[in-house]
Amino acid sequence: MAQPSLPATPLDDADALCRLSATELLALYEKRELSPVDVTRAALARAEVVQDRFNAFVRIDHETALAAAAESEARWHDGNPIGQLDGIPTTIKDIVYVKDSLAQYGSRSPGVTSPADAPSVALLRQAGAVFLGLTTTPEFGWKALTDGPLTGITRNPWNPDLTPGGSSGGAAVAAATGAGALHLGTDGGGSIRVPAAFTGIVGHKPTFSRVPAYPASAFGTVAHIGPMTRTVADAQLMLQVMSGRDLRDWFQNPLSFSPADAAPPTDLKGMIFGVWRTPPSGYVDPEIAAAFERALARLAAAGVELVPVDLPVDENLLDLFHRHWFAGAAARLSALSEADLANVDPGLRQIAAQGAEYSAVDLIKAHGRRAAFGAAFDMLLDGFDAIISPACSVLPFTAGEEVPLGSGLGRWTEWAGFSYPVNLAQAPAAIIRSEILPNGLPVGLQVIGPRGEDGDVLSIAAAIEAL
Repeated sequence: MAQPSLPATPLDDADALCRLSATELLALYEKRELSPVDVTRAALARAEVVQDRFNAFVRIDHETALAAAAESEARWHDGNPIGQLDGIPTTIKDIVYVKDSLAQYGSRSPGVTSPADAPSVALLRQAGAVFLGLTTTPEFGWKALTDGPLTGITRNPWNPDLTPGGSSGGAAVAAATGAGALHLGTDGGGSIRVPAAFTGIVGHKPTFSRVPAYPASAFGTVAHIGPMTRTVADAQLMLQVMSGRDLRDWFQNPLSFSPADAAPPTDLKGMIFGVWRTPPSGYVDPEIAAAFERALARLAAAGVELVPVDLPVDENLLDLFHRHWFAGAAARLSALSEADLANVDPGLRQIAAQGAEYSAVDLIKAHGRRAAFGAAFDMLLDGFDAIISPACSVLPFTAGEEVPLGSGLGRWTEWAGFSYPVNLAQAPAAIIRSEILPNGLPVGLQVIGPRGEDGDVLSIAAAIEAL
């Protein structure tokens, strides 16, 4: 039997619907002033435009999304929403399993059609999220850009000549342009935070294992799953839904985490922030450095005590990350046939070849070095309410390139120095937009906290966002 429609929304402009946050949508659904079907139609239409202009989607699933939205509308009409995200348009990165959907990992090699959702997707589905489709990634999520042999180049909506970053670049573009309110990304060395910075959105890399993962990433325990949204409140909501225990994830800590949705502090006065200015590799663009100092001035004016810090010393932190990341690439490609391997992104083949050169002894030593660094990072954080840094050391650069032209850098990891150390430490980190430069590009700020304290990190990020 057909359900009666909700009252027509006063927000009859599709653009206005696409600008609403998840928290705003939920409030309007509850008051029966807005229909999940209308919102989903607007988001799907926006996704098609975004795909045409910026190439952010692998697939857009109109039929499934509209069917789910109709079910959500019926539940809201009956006053019985299924969960915290009922009727919210959501996208999933094409590296995370969605039941009965082909996951291609951004690769032309054979994908996987899973009979079950990944744990994070299952939790979102149980909460009522409406899945619009899958977003683009570089092949197997190997780099902090989004281009590859399967889907080509994903472009930055602030300037389509530039990259949106990656590897969750499609998710970031969808978020920035309103093609959905919530977006699932992954982060093994900056893959949520770099595109969040490059597109001016909020991205949160949770404490490792807060969000369960299955199957385990080939890149091991540097890989995280987290939310990408347009507001901190939406990131808090999405993270709270995705947090939970799943026995398929053996790496997951069985101890409970602090809540992810702690209320934002009323002000920042009296807090003590460590200030991290110098990455362990690459350089900091002068415009980034200047924007960071302006952000620090705003924080100081709000009453925050700022203390310069340096990272715990490792003889070569970039090398340490490479030993984990490149070995993971080698493991991932080892499963491919020779014919499929020939079609793989050349850059990925190169780092996999380097990773294959590491011995078992090299990797055991790398785990020991990582443990020492992680413990020192925990102790450094213990003296502060948070550590803050630039979100990224470079501005968005030419799409299709791995490093900024003329930079003298060789690999993406060299300019991701504010990202990969936090993966090695498994600490939570949130990106918020700090400002928009005169050249029209966004600049982000990174807030880092102790493991397990995602709620505090996001609360601080919300307070900074309010500035």
